[in-house]
Amino acid sequence: MYPIKIITVDKSRYLENKANEGGMSFAEMMENAGRTTALAIQRHIGARGKRVLILVGPGNNGGDGLVAAHYLFEMGARVTCYLWKRSADHDANFERVNEDELPVLWSEEDDGFATLRKLLADTDVVVDALLGVGVDRPIGGTLKELLAVVREATHQSGASTELAETMPSKAVSPAPLVVAVDCPTGLNCDTGALDPAAVPADVTVTFAYPKEGLLLFPGAEAVGQLVVADIGIPPEMADDVPVEMATAEQVRSWLPDRPRSAHKGTFGRALIVAGSVNYVGAATLAGAGAKRVGTGLVTMALPMPIQPAVAAGLTEATYLLLPHDMGVIAAGAVPVLRDSFEGYDALLLGPGLTQEKETVSFVHTLLGLEHAERKGHIGFVSSGALEQEKDLELPPLVVDADGLNALVQADGWWKMLPPGTILTPHPGEMARLMGSDTRTADVQADRWGTAQRMAARWNVVLVLKGAFTVVAGPEGRVVVLPFANPALATAGSGDVLAGAIAGLRAQGLGAFEAAVAGAYLHGLAGELARADLGDMGVVAGDLPPRLPQALRRIRT
Repeated sequence: MYPIKIITVDKSRYLENKANEGGMSFAEMMENAGRTTALAIQRHIGARGKRVLILVGPGNNGGDGLVAAHYLFEMGARVTCYLWKRSADHDANFERVNEDELPVLWSEEDDGFATLRKLLADTDVVVDALLGVGVDRPIGGTLKELLAVVREATHQSGASTELAETMPSKAVSPAPLVVAVDCPTGLNCDTGALDPAAVPADVTVTFAYPKEGLLLFPGAEAVGQLVVADIGIPPEMADDVPVEMATAEQVRSWLPDRPRSAHKGTFGRALIVAGSVNYVGAATLAGAGAKRVGTGLVTMALPMPIQPAVAAGLTEATYLLLPHDMGVIAAGAVPVLRDSFEGYDALLLGPGLTQEKETVSFVHTLLGLEHAERKGHIGFVSSGALEQEKDLELPPLVVDADGLNALVQADGWWKMLPPGTILTPHPGEMARLMGSDTRTADVQADRWGTAQRMAARWNVVLVLKGAFTVVAGPEGRVVVLPFANPALATAGSGDVLAGAIAGLRAQGLGAFEAAVAGAYLHGLAGELARADLGDMGVVAGDLPPRLPQALRRIRT
């Protein structure tokens, strides 16, 4: 199973040329592209009896559209081709459309796009095969006018799907499904820039490999559901590309077996250090995340006062009560933890700890950061105690939330982390980890590159959260998750993610694999929650019950 690499437009052209030189002709690749587009439409909405309007441009993208027209016709669709600036001379695909006796219309002969408007009013599917990845300048002229007509017909102003359900049926007619061939026209497939004239797609069928701009905002907003179609380019040709997309097949291959002879020890033991009087829910959510990915035993290490509240929502966990100061974990908790490490397969540190001085000192002592130069803080632990903790061997480590905020307060913190540590920052935390000169906007402007560089510098596995979460390893490997879901933009979602990653780490997955698999399951659980509940109103507590559903979907 080859990973799905994410490439630039230039790399795409290079690989197509190499494939052509290796015996896979351009004509064969175009045939495969058009056929897979037709198949994607058939799977999504069906083909027989459907009215399909194909917008055909002048280049290879238009050729893909003409091939799709032929195959959709063979599948029983009622296909019309609308051509913009395309010559019919010496075009085998156009000749086949003529042999199929499909209606063909030319934009140059359509005064004011009157015919186009009539076609759009009576179609089920619009296929955008105008420019594809060929956009390198602002769209203007007749193409801008043409796209405005399409946009008006396919994205109705002021009438959302929800609103349509409450209005008389005659007030709002269903908008046609928009399918983009390789890339929506107007989207820069390198940068993600989106031309104002662009028509957002409901489905984008891209070929061989996804292009970077399809996963970068604002362009990603116009992609809709992304389908990656095989057109015959050997996947090993992209082995030198370090960035890839996470897939269900990949995650399935990493998940541990579940033998019938198993006992709870078979599936690992996770220790979660989390929570405070102000952030009780963070501990509960992290523990639930770990339990719901199949961890055999989860132990919650908590400040004593919050244990009853956490236990009420997490009855299956065991508990280790830690010394506290006014409801936050105190520096003196390190020896208690040290005596409990044996037998645990993963340690999650951070959700809801707070940034109180006592707790920061606890984190620093636990990780040996008291030996690094502090940033304006005085340690609470004696030098003798520090020496005692210096050689403390930690279980495989995941650091999240306030654990990350504590790291920032020690110079050279990354030098003291054990190999295989996983860090799970959101963009703001990432900026703080990188230093005072870095802004959140800087992180967001180059998410993949930033994650790749800093994972290598810090020698960690880095999970940069957000739309299309990025996982980067210290050796340069980068995996982009295929989820961008506003339903996950809710407090506590990251606690569930951290727990899921720690739970998979406890079950024996490597650091990189646990990070990717945990992020994938978390993202899929979010999609399931959105499907059930909608974009608004999903809360973090909706995610743990859907993690087993996500696991079942991946495993079957």
